[in-house]
Amino acid sequence: MLFSHSAFIGLDPTAGRKPFTYAALDADGKLLALAAGELDEALAFVGGQQAVTVAVNAPPRPNLGLVRKKLEEQRLTPGYLRGADVRMAEYDLRQHGIVISTTPSRAELCPEWMQLGFELYRQLEKMGFKPFPAREDKYQMLETHPHAAFCVLIGQVPLPKPTLEGRLQRQLVLHERVSGIRDPMEFFEEITRFRLLKGTLPLEFVYAAEELDALIAAYVAYLAANKPGDVSLVGAEEEGRIVLPGEVKEKY
Repeated sequence: MLFSHSAFIGLDPTAGRKPFTYAALDADGKLLALAAGELDEALAFVGGQQAVTVAVNAPPRPNLGLVRKKLEEQRLTPGYLRGADVRMAEYDLRQHGIVISTTPSRAELCPEWMQLGFELYRQLEKMGFKPFPAREDKYQMLETHPHAAFCVLIGQVPLPKPTLEGRLQRQLVLHERVSGIRDPMEFFEEITRFRLLKGTLPLEFVYAAEELDALIAAYVAYLAANKPGDVSLVGAEEEGRIVLPGEVKEKY
């Protein structure tokens, strides 16, 4: 039996004041919700959906040493093993020019946002979520990565996320694909000489970085559930594969 999923949710752990930002698209791919809160609030929102695909911007577990084993089998000198404490997905993306955070082999060495991600996956498993692709399950979960996802959609490495131009670029990419996303061009329409002189830019038209990350994750969840042939899976299944919204180019 195939389920018609009612929502597609992106979850972004940040370890900030509100450690989880989450975005949801409805069955038609329209923006349904965008909020931030504690883990229990995010899980309550997820649990309130009848059938849902969840995309998480975090790895499910520490690396299992697959890259180290691969490099050792290639008989590389010890110096080449210095950067081997990564997951296969992260290693593979770096070969394409997409540099993302690496996941250590020991949980205690992982940054706080990753450890929040580990706990999120554990809770989702308890709720009955199965790893994508599980076409016959109404609760599915997958891993994605916002920077890598934007690289694939744009076709090049995007502008730095902390900058205003980087956020506008990402929002424009999302606006072209997701109904209900604010048009970032309205930001420029609201800029006046007076506002520039006073330094009061209309930033209410631009999403925060963590909101953009949650939104791209929700889009990946929507695409994976509705058009699985249009996504790429990078990495080894036992460590966790990263799902991306399109074909990964040879080099970025």
